[in-house]
Amino acid sequence: MELPMHSHRWAPHVPNWPVAAVAEFTAGAVMMVLELLWSALVVGASPWTISHMVAAIVMGPGVLQSADFSFNLVALALATHYVLGVAFGIVLSAIIASLRLDSSARMVVLIGAAFGLALYVLNFYGMVRFFPWFAGIRGWATVAPHLVFGTTAALMYWKLSPND
Repeated sequence: MELPMHSHRWAPHVPNWPVAAVAEFTAGAVMMVLELLWSALVVGASPWTISHMVAAIVMGPGVLQSADFSFNLVALALATHYVLGVAFGIVLSAIIASLRLDSSARMVVLIGAAFGLALYVLNFYGMVRFFPWFAGIRGWATVAPHLVFGTTAALMYWKLSPND
């Protein structure tokens, strides 16, 4: 009996960039809705507090003096959040595609959760040196949305990508 032997070589695999952008945009939307609901319903804080913190990345810490609704501020926060989310998500999609980690839903969920956790650590322990106002919201209330972002982004990318 003869067994077929195939040569397995690493071959670069380019992610599907449009699918990656859609997946990450969707994951960013899910994350933002969760953060708004969590702030308003569980913590009892203004749902606009996180928007002020994100907008302060661009506008400076002066916008943190208030947590009131401001259309321009929320629009800037949304734009900033989505640009960062799509950028980080494209990195996640590149990792999944190049390393061929898309063999099963379980694998992508695991990779997505690990990525979300790494993103949380980067944001709340690395970038906090530049944006110290984020240090006050470290904890499970911010870990959870990052895990949801990573898993949602990975699953959306996996589901929307055509099978090779």
